[in-house]
Amino acid sequence: QVQLVESGGGLVQAGGSLRLSCAVSGRTSSMAAIGWFRQAPGKERSLVGRIFWSGGSTYYADSLKGRFTISRDNAKNTVYLQMNNLEPEDTAVYFCAARLTFRPEYTYWGQGTQVTVSS
Repeated sequence: QVQLVESGGGLVQAGGSLRLSCAVSGRTSSMAAIGWFRQAPGKERSLVGRIFWSGGSTYYADSLKGRFTISRDNAKNTVYLQMNNLEPEDTAVYFCAARLTFRPEYTYWGQGTQVTVSS
């Protein structure tokens, strides 16, 4: 079992920044990657990006490259999502999720944190 808890969401003006945290606990030795996802009202959940747990390699959705950065602190078992130059279209609930080794899907999910960007 892996447990994930997101924090750091809130209300920010357009052009501002936020850093989300994803605290990970449990069987982290079985994890391959942590992904960040978001879901806006009335829209499907979409992948923001992911980071490999051991190597640290990252991937981002094309539309978010340059504004969003994922990093990790393995000593703290925490993954971060730094979001800069935020736009109202970034308003969504943001989730982190864990993908296990040799599994293609994300198995464990956090409860989500709300990010609201005002214009």
